Amino acid sequence: MKKLRTVLDHIRLRDKMLLLYFLCVFTPIVLTNLIFYHVTSQNVKEQRIQDITRALEQIKIEFYREFEDAMEISSIFYTDYRLNEVLEETYPHPADYIAVYDSYLRRILNNTYSPVYQSVGGITIYIDNPTLMDSGGISLIDERVKSFPWYSKIPPGRQSKPIFVRTEDSADEQTHPFSLIRRMNYFYSPSGREKILKIELRMSSIREIFNNLNLQGSLFLLNERGEIEYTNDPKVDINRKSVAYSTLKQPENTMEFKTNYVLTNNLNGWSIVAAVPRDEVLYEMQEPRDFVLLLTCVNMLLPTLIIIWITRSLNVRLHRILKYVKKVKNQHFELIPGTESRDEIGQLTEEFNRMTLRIKRLINDVYMADIQRKNLEIQRRHAQLNALHSQINPHFLFNALETIRMRSLMKNEDETARIIHNMARIFRNSLVWNKDRVTLREELELIRCFLEIQQYRFGERIQYDVQARSEDLDKLIPKMVVLTLVENASIHGIEPLKHGGRIEILFECEEGRLLLTVRDNGVGMSAEQVQRLYGYMQRREEMGERIGLQNVIYRLKLYYGDRFELAIRSAPGEGTEIHIMIPADLGSSFPK
Repeated sequence: MKKLRTVLDHIRLRDKMLLLYFLCVFTPIVLTNLIFYHVTSQNVKEQRIQDITRALEQIKIEFYREFEDAMEISSIFYTDYRLNEVLEETYPHPADYIAVYDSYLRRILNNTYSPVYQSVGGITIYIDNPTLMDSGGISLIDERVKSFPWYSKIPPGRQSKPIFVRTEDSADEQTHPFSLIRRMNYFYSPSGREKILKIELRMSSIREIFNNLNLQGSLFLLNERGEIEYTNDPKVDINRKSVAYSTLKQPENTMEFKTNYVLTNNLNGWSIVAAVPRDEVLYEMQEPRDFVLLLTCVNMLLPTLIIIWITRSLNVRLHRILKYVKKVKNQHFELIPGTESRDEIGQLTEEFNRMTLRIKRLINDVYMADIQRKNLEIQRRHAQLNALHSQINPHFLFNALETIRMRSLMKNEDETARIIHNMARIFRNSLVWNKDRVTLREELELIRCFLEIQQYRFGERIQYDVQARSEDLDKLIPKMVVLTLVENASIHGIEPLKHGGRIEILFECEEGRLLLTVRDNGVGMSAEQVQRLYGYMQRREEMGERIGLQNVIYRLKLYYGDRFELAIRSAPGEGTEIHIMIPADLGSSFPK
């Protein structure tokens, strides 16, 4: 058995399916057909069923022909322009209407169509024109007409789709007849009159059609909701209320035959059901029943054993492949062991092993390359930040030292030593490149050093105010960001003013975010300058040689990406106010 299983592993999957088909499908079907060929009762059964089916189809066609006759008449009435004019006309005197009725209406309502279509029991036109007389196929629409159940089923508005219903306002009290009802709104009605055409089918013709089945049983005509519209079963009374066919309790030995109306106007979804006693159809099949049952069991047992035997070769190896696929999903790249086989599953196993080895190598190569790329990116950003520092600091130090030098030449004062000391602190801080973030306390010390130097230069022309809470002094911010804003406010905002000005620096912490505010009452900026500064936030450009607020924005983009906010309010002669909102207490110098 093991050797046979190994041989089966080398058979191609297509050949296995062919083998499965011939052993489990083709052979049992041929054998069964040969046996049933010799059982004459089966032929009798099939012939009987065909006779019933053909009879149902014939009834279906004849009933639909009756319906089509009514549809043709309704189409003629619906598109008759002369008839529409007669119905819309307002008659001053009854004699005028009687003359028109005798010359035209009587002919089309009583003489023209009924002799041709024997299935039509009567034609009635309902209209709300009070100048017409209620007689001879013309009926006025009053409260009595509106109380009929069929009136409420007519589609509202301009819809002209006919409806096919049983009507209760007929002289035939035995069975409510079928009627085709539709609105006559093909032509525009300036008076807005309502016109309804009702064509009643002759129930004697319907009964003749449904009594034409040469078989003991009951026939049921069902609408699209499964309700019985007509039946030849005297036990079912359908005149008083709607009866659903599913609620009928048929005897247990009843067979049902059904034919449907598909894609037909107004009868779409209707069906005809024949309930026939089983003995009428299978009376010759009772004797060989046990023999057929035994033969069926034999035919099922042999194919089942063969299918189990063949599918084992597929199931075991496919399950093993699935187990190793799940291991790869959990990042355990193990190869599938086992002997080589030449069928499709063997080829799949070989390709899986080859793919697993390749994925393992690619992960190792890509992982190492990604680590190297990220290290180079970090080094590049550090170099950019250091270059920014080197751009900002020399520019500031040059202006400050030149001022101190000129003052020292003009006047010999002791405060010069203190100013030089402040400059030394700023210069010493700018030379530390490996420290890209500082505490708020350290930034405030540099700001005060810078503002003392500016007061040394301008005297009382420059005033300043710095506000920060003691609990926020340990928050980390990018180095020299606020100092650059203060320098811009002093040099570009206050210095051009002859009478001087004031600078306010405010630090606030709210809900894990730090708000940095620098405000001055200097010369201000134009709207074009403000928009240009906002434009720096949208551009992705390399760091250039420009200094000031542009490089501050570039550094903040390097640190925080899109997690910082910038707001500028400025106007010529009204000063400038800059707000920067950044995350507080971040653990890393660069965003992930």
